[in-house]
Amino acid sequence: MHRRLALVRRPSPLLADGIVTHIERSSSVDADLALRQWEAYCAALERRGWELIEAPVVDDCPDGVFIEDQVVVFGDLAVLCRSGAPERRAEQVGLRPILERVGYRCVEIEAPGTLDGGDVLKWGRTAWVGSGGRSNESGIAQLARALAGFGVTVRRVPVTRALHLKSAVTALPLGTVIGHETTVDDPGQWPDFLAVPEEAGAHVVLLGGMSVLMSAAAPRTAHLLQGRGHDVSMVDISEFEKLEGCVTCLSVRLRG
Repeated sequence: MHRRLALVRRPSPLLADGIVTHIERSSSVDADLALRQWEAYCAALERRGWELIEAPVVDDCPDGVFIEDQVVVFGDLAVLCRSGAPERRAEQVGLRPILERVGYRCVEIEAPGTLDGGDVLKWGRTAWVGSGGRSNESGIAQLARALAGFGVTVRRVPVTRALHLKSAVTALPLGTVIGHETTVDDPGQWPDFLAVPEEAGAHVVLLGGMSVLMSAAAPRTAHLLQGRGHDVSMVDISEFEKLEGCVTCLSVRLRG
């Protein structure tokens, strides 16, 4: 797997009916605008050398576009998740054949375990997993067993202020973990933690090298990261942010 592949899924026309837990539901989600924003997001990945793979459309699943929650990859292993929101479990449709076709071995989180990919923050040989929302102890333990062969340490961290762990924090290319302090339960979990000035600035997609993709809603954070040597691309994902979505939710980067 030497190509840089990104797994994405087209948004459902029912997007506005997606689940919200930590914010008020917006009455102004525009599905047509969301589709255009998703296309621009995909184009931004392609400009940075990522080849897109589209997962099968699940138009009856409002949250299906948030593909990150359905799979966690490490090395040649793909862990197919079992969402803590039962209504999202149908989003697994068609993922195993795609992942096996590009060279992944697949294992599944089994009941009573639950795990959302958005709760898993990986950097180096550590995976931090958010507990307290969509992912439970059984799911975290199953993930730890699946990753043990890679020498990965799985660390459980509390998540009570955001939907998922990666709704609160993500990692920069050199390992600094960034987050907005209002949504992070315990910044001390990470010895190298950087507080960012905007909540939308807590989320970056690593594009390779020092390049990152982030939300256009965080210009001050973008300036901060540029000052630290990062090459920043920005995309407008306002319609997804109305549903607690962020840039990481909309793709899974597949790498060997």
